[in-house]
Amino acid sequence: MRRLLLRVIPLLALALPIAAAASAPVGLPPYAQAYQPQGTDERGLWMLADEDERTLRDSKFLINDPALQAYVGGVLCRAVGEDRCRGVRIYLVRVASFNANMAPNGTMQVWSGLLLRVRSEAELAAVLGHEFAHFELRHSLAGFRQRRTATDIAVWAAFLGQYGPAIQQGAIGSIFQFSREQEKQADLLSLKYAMQSPYSAQAASHIWQRLMDEADATALGRKQRSQRYDRVAFFSTHPTNLERASYLSTLSADVAAKPEEEERYTVALARWLPEFLSDQLKLNDFGGTEYLLSSLAGEHWTAPLLFARAELYRQRGNPRDLVAAADFYRSAIGADPDLAEAWRGLGLCLMRNRQQAEGAAALQNYIRLRPQAADISMLHAMIGE
Repeated sequence: MRRLLLRVIPLLALALPIAAAASAPVGLPPYAQAYQPQGTDERGLWMLADEDERTLRDSKFLINDPALQAYVGGVLCRAVGEDRCRGVRIYLVRVASFNANMAPNGTMQVWSGLLLRVRSEAELAAVLGHEFAHFELRHSLAGFRQRRTATDIAVWAAFLGQYGPAIQQGAIGSIFQFSREQEKQADLLSLKYAMQSPYSAQAASHIWQRLMDEADATALGRKQRSQRYDRVAFFSTHPTNLERASYLSTLSADVAAKPEEEERYTVALARWLPEFLSDQLKLNDFGGTEYLLSSLAGEHWTAPLLFARAELYRQRGNPRDLVAAADFYRSAIGADPDLAEAWRGLGLCLMRNRQQAEGAAALQNYIRLRPQAADISMLHAMIGE
């Protein structure tokens, strides 16, 4: 048995990842244009990715906005360089959660929840650069091969008697540790992109800090305990947000400050902001959404943000929430008197609070502004017309 262990344990060690160097990144690796998959494994991965892309291309969740598409593509090109970004096809997907991912064939998905949460071109560039780094480092292929090796070891360890479970646990754990190391490698390479781009290298750490704050607000709103950010769970595929915020902040601390381009990002996203806020409200996450709205507003509450906050309180629907919601609707109308949906929300809110006359007046304003709306007949019936 000892002899068998001496054979298996070195194989297990080979499957374990090499720890990412925690040193400041310098220089970009050479980049080859028009890369083609090599070997059976990689060609198989690309074939699957091609098939997924065909399905994605026809998805009803895609955001069909050429202007926004071109804007996000432009940010990627400025982040990683024109030569690198040419091989990427970006798909904007309407999903309210924070996420982006990159397939081995050059397909990049960017979810609307991510677009809602980043604050500047520099932050968007940091995320896009991270995903592109996975692509450039061929992480999908390396991850596939590592998982295959680890699961092979886990299967063979079943024949090792009392030593088997420990080896199986180590093999399975190495899969998740390998994934976490890949995330660190992508973070470090994306930092190299940022240093050579027109964007601030410090922006990346800001994202992870705010995501921790939002997660804490979500937990508080649901009366749950806050997540632990100082330790990594066994099955975690990513480093903790605290670890990422810490090493990205440390490594970028001495880099010269560059623009974050917050205003340009706000202008580019303005058309879609109400839609993305509407998606966020459907997540039934009062604490997290309240934090997100306050964070987006800063010291300036715009009409779309006030309306979204009013909707958030009206949806929760406690009597005190309806009072607050009515105030937020009035503020939204004060900022934009033609915001029809705010008149509708105010009317419904007031009628729910038994303020029939005031509610009917507000609903009549909505009917005036949206005479062709689908709910006009129902609202006429509510106000007795």
